[in-house]
Amino acid sequence: MRAAYVFRVTVRLRARDDVAVTPATVETVVEVEAADPGEEGWLLFRDALWRGAVNDGAYARDLAESWVAAPVEDVQFSELRLDEAYRTALADAIESQPEAFGGDGPREVLHRHLGSSLRVIDG
Repeated sequence: MRAAYVFRVTVRLRARDDVAVTPATVETVVEVEAADPGEEGWLLFRDALWRGAVNDGAYARDLAESWVAAPVEDVQFSELRLDEAYRTALADAIESQPEAFGGDGPREVLHRHLGSSLRVIDG
């Protein structure tokens, strides 16, 4: 079972006062391993995403700074890359906690938070 959130992150390079850095920002792709459904951290999609985009820029920048250990200027969500086993486990976890999702089923919940940004890969 495998899954990873993929983000485009713009970081600001820090340099000493006597050093010039061009460009001052760099965009990179960050892949964050998704927590197993039902485990601590598995609700990242619910807490950070809406319709396939970052829902709170400040929150997303704080998360990204913890991932890359550098000042982050911007975060864009690209996709949740997952295998079929993770997709099934995610749907089961959503279904087992309907109160956490307003009573909606997995299909509605995943579409609401991830839009069309799910990419199923071979296990």
